[in-house]
Amino acid sequence: MARSSSGFVAGLTAAAVAVVGFLAYQASANAPDHLAGPRVGTSPAVSTTKAPRDRKNPAALPGDSGTGERVVYSIDDDRVWLVGENNRTQRTFAVTPGTLDPVVGTYEVTSRGRIVTGSDGAQIEHVVRFSVVDGIVIGFSAATDGSTAAPDPGKKLGGIRESRADGDAMWTFATVGVKVVVIP
Repeated sequence: MARSSSGFVAGLTAAAVAVVGFLAYQASANAPDHLAGPRVGTSPAVSTTKAPRDRKNPAALPGDSGTGERVVYSIDDDRVWLVGENNRTQRTFAVTPGTLDPVVGTYEVTSRGRIVTGSDGAQIEHVVRFSVVDGIVIGFSAATDGSTAAPDPGKKLGGIRESRADGDAMWTFATVGVKVVVIP
């Protein structure tokens, strides 16, 4: 009798812990951003001041955006630069950000996906992932229908959309381990 009651209590305890964990996850996912604490897996902010820009050429690579081969993403300018080892821009293009921005800092491409369904339900290709914010993956991608419409502001979306041609260039350039520098 003692064995079966101890097993029953252990089962109830495990179920209670699972329920509490699920409720804690739900609470943290729905908490206002100003109440959220630091996020695991995010790079600390390097600088919150805007990197120097060339006023005559707004598409020029911003100063203080790192060195060597890297992807540079400007949150304020909604623009990406693919920069070679020689610190020369190979390509730059405008993007449409999701509703969640990555923290300013330096990351690496962590994974890629050829064709998947995005968090907004769209078919996307050439997904290049590099961060997580509020449990939502942040990465670059292109919609297979070519759309780059603004995301639904009522949803937490981490996809940074680019044209299909720019997505092809990103896919070729940003392999796993390539540096991604996020600037204001």
